Amino acid sequence: MTELGIGTGWRPEIAEAVEGLSGVDWVEVVAENICADHLPASLTRLRERGVTVVPHGVSLGLGGADRPDPARLAALGEKAVALGAPLVTEHIAFVRAGGPLTATPRLEAGHLLPVPRTRDALDVLVENVRIAQDALPVPLALENIAALLAWPGEEMSEGRFLAELVERTGVRLLVDVANLHTNHVNRGEDPGRALSELPVEAIAYVHVAGGVERDGVWHDTHAHPVPEAVLGVLADLASRVSPPGILLERDDDFPPAAELAGELDAIRETLTGAAPRRGAASGGGAPRGRAVPTRSAPAERVPTAGTALLIGAGARVSGGAMPGAPASREGDGARQRLGLAQASLLSALVAGTPVPEGFDSRRLGVQSRALAAKRAGVVAKVAPELPEILGADFRPAFLGYARSRPMTGGYRRDALDFAAHLLVAGRPEDPAARQRLTRWWEDRSGSRPPGRATRLVRAARHALVGR
Repeated sequence: MTELGIGTGWRPEIAEAVEGLSGVDWVEVVAENICADHLPASLTRLRERGVTVVPHGVSLGLGGADRPDPARLAALGEKAVALGAPLVTEHIAFVRAGGPLTATPRLEAGHLLPVPRTRDALDVLVENVRIAQDALPVPLALENIAALLAWPGEEMSEGRFLAELVERTGVRLLVDVANLHTNHVNRGEDPGRALSELPVEAIAYVHVAGGVERDGVWHDTHAHPVPEAVLGVLADLASRVSPPGILLERDDDFPPAAELAGELDAIRETLTGAAPRRGAASGGGAPRGRAVPTRSAPAERVPTAGTALLIGAGARVSGGAMPGAPASREGDGARQRLGLAQASLLSALVAGTPVPEGFDSRRLGVQSRALAAKRAGVVAKVAPELPEILGADFRPAFLGYARSRPMTGGYRRDALDFAAHLLVAGRPEDPAARQRLTRWWEDRSGSRPPGRATRLVRAARHALVGR
């Protein structure tokens, strides 16, 4: 396992600050935010100084019902090679649903959503992980995610689900202790139990991040200082094993460099304080946990009878093929069952369809609003001209648009669709702002075939020019 040390997330907004931090052994970069053939100068300088850079993917959706997209895997692999990374990381999550597998509209979440901890979901995830491992040029590690909601009728705890994934694939783990705390608050899950069930020797590195609690719900914002509760989970983990790497995540509301340095110091102090307890717990020998089997010898799983789960709009999820078995009609059936359940949930979250049976409707409402808010925030970053043109009207207008218009592509496509939506409706009301928005949309829509929206926008532009 590569020894990484103490690191922090690299983001363009804090690139200068990260370069100036002392004692940073490595950094992590969101893979989708860089190009393999045009790396940011800041990352190049860090690499020249001997700082390790690890690409962290957010869009593969390995927990989804579809097999991984070869193009996305190839792009992730190219970035790993360009950065000289010792590994790449992704999430145990689904980020899209629908499409040909389920004969339903393709929907994008724009966020990481939890997979049900069921045998079907595990079987699908195992095959997807093996496909990814075969395609990537470096080892893969997967992260546990934070969740605002729980699937009804789950068959395994989080720790057991992750342990079986490791047993069957040999994949490494990126353990996010902030996400374990989030799931403790939101789902009543004990972080200590999860850590005790994990094969800790499979840990590639650890994430530490901040969040905030609102109305009894913990939001994993990565925009707040790391709370003591999260450092407590880190201490528990560090008492069990010495993690190869620890990384501080910060994605928004970036503090001054001195505050980042202070949080890194708090992480170091936590690790130092936990070290004696780790030695006592292990008797000075190997840390607690199980050895990680190789992929060539996956652990067998004894099938259980009657492990059926009612989720989504009446879709039943049950046990799939035995590990190591080739893809079969039963395996494809597991994908379809999982796909229907995920499409039903995602449609309720982003398209306003009925809440699937067994879900907490209040929590789904919280998750739905969080998804729309994240869409608005990311669109404002990828298309900063839109908040500039619309001013204070941008956010309420976008949230209104998001309630009836699910995201079907990336965020840049979302920004264009939002602008077209406003223009077709004759908005904004100010003619000068509408003209600016029209020109912005036309400049960025390129050679898109002139559909109805395009024709209306062009007609609006000509009318404005003629005034």
